[in-house]
Amino acid sequence: MCELRAAVQEHIPENELRLFVDNCLAHYDDIMNLKSMMAKSDVFHLVSGMWKSPAERCFMWMGGFRPSELIKIILNQIESLTEQQLLGICGLQQSTQEAEEALLQGLEALNQSLSDTIASDSLSSPPNMGNYMGQMAIAMNKLSTLEGFVRQADNLRHQTIHRLHQILTTRQAARCLLAIAEYFHRLRALSSLWLARPRQD
Repeated sequence: MCELRAAVQEHIPENELRLFVDNCLAHYDDIMNLKSMMAKSDVFHLVSGMWKSPAERCFMWMGGFRPSELIKIILNQIESLTEQQLLGICGLQQSTQEAEEALLQGLEALNQSLSDTIASDSLSSPPNMGNYMGQMAIAMNKLSTLEGFVRQADNLRHQTIHRLHQILTTRQAARCLLAIAEYFHRLRALSSLWLARPRQD
């Protein structure tokens, strides 16, 4: 990001700037591939965001950022958008919000189904081991679909970033990536300030 920021500030030619933008997108694609592998081994770690700062965790959505929120940030930061670009971004925002809502409804249905499965037998202690193990097997099977939800959410994030890249000019895309990086930097700074704040006894 430091190299991209310097390239934007130096007003280098568009074709040279494109290399920096493409490098940033390639780096993002690498991260998404790593996340996909991580989801297979420990989806709970991803969903809980334990590697992120407290403020970042507060704004997490299905193991990462909410794509429609990112579009809002970009609309406020990128200047000189043409009417066609605005229409493209607004259309992307609407389709992204619809996809987010569908994923959220699916996740809520999974949560309800899991809760119903776990509580389907008497919650007395000690449990009937036959029923208990049967419930846990059903719950484990349902829980495995959580990985699918995270993968779909990551695909939506990936599509959103790349679709924005297609809509924007190279220079706008560079500013867009810098704005996104600065947003997450400020969330981390907010966490640091919050944790370092004076506490009243």
